[in-house]
Amino acid sequence: MESTVQVYRIPLLEDDNSQENTKEYTVCFFCSYLAYSSITKNLVSYLKEVLHETNVVAARNVSTWQVTCYLTPLVGAFLADSYLGKYWTSLIFCTIFIIGMVMLILSAALPLISTSSHVWLAWTDTVSSQHIIVFVGLYMVAIGYGGQNPCLTSFGADQFDHTDEEERNRRSTFFNWRYFILNAASLVSGTIIVWVQDHEGWLLGFTIPALFVALGGATLLLGSTLYRIQKPRGSPVARVCQVLVAAARNFNKDLPSDCSLLYELPEQGSSIRGTRKLDHTTGLEFFDKAAIVTSSDCESAGLLNTWRICTVTQVEEFKILIRMLPIWATMIFFTTVLEQMFSTFIEQGMVMDKHIGSFEIPAASFQSVDVLAVLILVPVYETILVPVLRKFTGTANGITPLQRMGISLAFSTLSMISAAFVESYRLQIAHAEGSIHSKVTVPMSIMWQGPQYFLIGAGEVFSIGLNEFFYEESPDAMKSMCLAFSFANNAVGNYLNSLIISLVPLFTANGGSPGWIPDNLNEGHLDQFYWMMAGLSFFNLLAFIFCAMRYKSNKAS
Repeated sequence: MESTVQVYRIPLLEDDNSQENTKEYTVCFFCSYLAYSSITKNLVSYLKEVLHETNVVAARNVSTWQVTCYLTPLVGAFLADSYLGKYWTSLIFCTIFIIGMVMLILSAALPLISTSSHVWLAWTDTVSSQHIIVFVGLYMVAIGYGGQNPCLTSFGADQFDHTDEEERNRRSTFFNWRYFILNAASLVSGTIIVWVQDHEGWLLGFTIPALFVALGGATLLLGSTLYRIQKPRGSPVARVCQVLVAAARNFNKDLPSDCSLLYELPEQGSSIRGTRKLDHTTGLEFFDKAAIVTSSDCESAGLLNTWRICTVTQVEEFKILIRMLPIWATMIFFTTVLEQMFSTFIEQGMVMDKHIGSFEIPAASFQSVDVLAVLILVPVYETILVPVLRKFTGTANGITPLQRMGISLAFSTLSMISAAFVESYRLQIAHAEGSIHSKVTVPMSIMWQGPQYFLIGAGEVFSIGLNEFFYEESPDAMKSMCLAFSFANNAVGNYLNSLIISLVPLFTANGGSPGWIPDNLNEGHLDQFYWMMAGLSFFNLLAFIFCAMRYKSNKAS
């Protein structure tokens, strides 16, 4: 593996097994996500019950914090690809994560400490101090977890040598089992950790996740002598800007008819240290102008100014990013559909019969069906579907990442159709019961929601192809940055969902009509909202298929 070292510069052995190298950082995956999700799932409760914030203020603070969690991966990925490397960036941000958790523990302990007779607290305003400590801790967690996430994922995928066909095929398995681990951590945090926070107190509820983060960081550090570590290759942002500037300088120049006349280093290696050369591809010809060799360039001695002329590899690196954008954009709506689990699905469940026998299931807890679907279907996909599909397609991983993403969009469309049918039936029962103008539950079991949650979970299993696609297709020197952008897909999908939810009342609640999503869903037409989402999902699927068919891959030589 080119430009690869191990910590302490121990040389890679010929019989190194990438599968053995993955054990330590898979523990880190589990521990980090368990701590992060234990905060995410119950943060509103902490802000309302402990800090006594109103519903509006708590919701706004949670939303702002989550936006930070979505944006910090870009910072961590930039540092990893440019200067620090993925391993050291992961360790640094993991340390920040741990410090943030310690701050949250201190915030939970502060009210207990303030009741004692410590002199140093005599002049301290406990309430304001607790607010400061909580938000400093929360944003350190956002920086730590967010900055670590793309680096750790890319670092894990780096353990599989791209020059070895068997290891390259196992990389797809790595992405599948990573998602399995994250959902297992989510299940533990959403049940055990949240129960501890609600029943045993927040001091213990923050201490347990903090110990898990420390365990994950320690495990990652202990396995340091086993890892394959890619060296940082310089700023990808600078290289992108250089292509834009050089192409703009040469906008009035004509491209040579022979692409071999475009500038490229004569050596076997790339101008970007530790990366492979990229062959020239047709399309997006304007950016090829950045590699036009002028007479003044020929007269220059030594290295050429990279802001005036770029290599073909550098131009192709930029063109890869442009070509991946439509794929990224058409996957945003999958996240928008996914967000229904945390909003309209719960609202729908709250007006259904939540009793199963003598037990009452909270509407929000039914999200566990999605988690269980992922935990069941990932092993099924790996052990059954991949071998079967391999026989028909001849592809080592059964199907390509693009095909996986297309299937995920199809499942998200089916989930919206299922939710629409369920809501239509629920409204029919509400009409028959005379409950239209009453904000009451309808005698229809919440179990009817099972299929829509399961279909979303099935879609998630196939949507793993998005991360795999961005890692496989991204240039060698931009693996972490591209993965960070694939994670940012969640943020944009979240914003799009908020925009749609905000616009629906403006267009449907008029002329005395309560709209599709009123406070009393028995008066509304949530089914029509789901049908609209199903239609948008279907057209988005068609757009994805169009973009996927036109996508042009450029593998490194």
